[in-house]
Amino acid sequence: MKQTLILLTFVSIFSLYSVHLLLKTANEGGSLLYEQLGHKAFGLVGKLAASGSITMQNIGAMSSYLFIVKYELPLVIQALMNIEDTTGLWYLNGDYLVLLVSLVLILPLSLLRNLGYLGYTSGLSLLCMMFFLIVVICKKFQIPCPVEVALIINETVNSTLTQPTAFAPEMVFNVTDDDTCKPRYFIFNSQTVYAVPILTFSFVCHPAILPIYEELKGRSRRRMMDVSKISFFAMFLMYLLAALFGYLTFYEHVESELLHTYSTIMGTDILLLIVRLAVLVAVTLTVPVVIFPIRSSITHLLCAAKDFSWWRHSLITVSILAFTNLLVIFVPTIRDIFGFIGASAAAMLIFILPSAFYIKLVKKEPMKSVQKIGAVFFLLSGIVVMTGSMALIVLDWVHNAHGGGH
Repeated sequence: MKQTLILLTFVSIFSLYSVHLLLKTANEGGSLLYEQLGHKAFGLVGKLAASGSITMQNIGAMSSYLFIVKYELPLVIQALMNIEDTTGLWYLNGDYLVLLVSLVLILPLSLLRNLGYLGYTSGLSLLCMMFFLIVVICKKFQIPCPVEVALIINETVNSTLTQPTAFAPEMVFNVTDDDTCKPRYFIFNSQTVYAVPILTFSFVCHPAILPIYEELKGRSRRRMMDVSKISFFAMFLMYLLAALFGYLTFYEHVESELLHTYSTIMGTDILLLIVRLAVLVAVTLTVPVVIFPIRSSITHLLCAAKDFSWWRHSLITVSILAFTNLLVIFVPTIRDIFGFIGASAAAMLIFILPSAFYIKLVKKEPMKSVQKIGAVFFLLSGIVVMTGSMALIVLDWVHNAHGGGH
């Protein structure tokens, strides 16, 4: 767990520093659009790099939300309908449900020209995540350790409902905790290579920083940095507590999708069912919000001089949603999306682009100044993080492919 704390601390500090660079560059460069800063710094190449990184990052975010729908909606339907045998039931197939939710709910909301409900969905998402965090903390004190005990209790209770004589209490006492209930402070395995990219992905908010800065009342760089510090500290605390209590509940049994781990261990639970419903509502309403900046970036890149067209608007929206659905259906796990996007687009948005724009556009500071030297080191560290993470992730994919997949 120490490595989680160390990585979280460093990534949050680096992300906050990149916000500082971005705000200072925006003031000096005279633009509050990421793409325009890229164009002013490096011409068309800079604009394409910024637009491409923002598009990839938001597609990754959309994919993660739809992955939650794919994983969790079948379990919710199964629990609500009390279905035990799921064989051959199309409405419990996650791929079909993702397509259905995308067509019936997400697409109509995404086709709206303006997203007036943005503030409501953001607030609802935050409340859902707070509720999720509280449940994770509470469940730590309800699920026994080792986890095998919870599995046996769950199976025994289920069998007792149908066969009262099947209860075998001695089974529980044959399970010993050994080292399974002792936390391991440093864990290194094939999955460790995803840690930095996933954390980098989780702290990316930089495309939204400049629009928020533009709308901030009494706008000043110092005030925006205060807002950013509070926001990053809240994110840091929520990530840390969720990771800490999730790990201390399941130890080595924890999966990449935490809610799915609870289902495996506990089966049907009313409180977890409510959490799932809340999270599903939040992510479903958030996807159209994420589509909006992708569509705006593509439109600004390809059709900046043209008037608004509903045909073009609809075609871009459907294309984005179709591509994201294909990713969710064919990519094996949410971890692969987080890892790849975190190592590429997120590293660009946090490390490489803000420092490169700062070095190029802030003219009043000489290259030998402490600020410029710091930005250069930050740029180099970003290149190392991106290339190193991508290389390790590709090697892990190759190893898994030869070993029979994920």
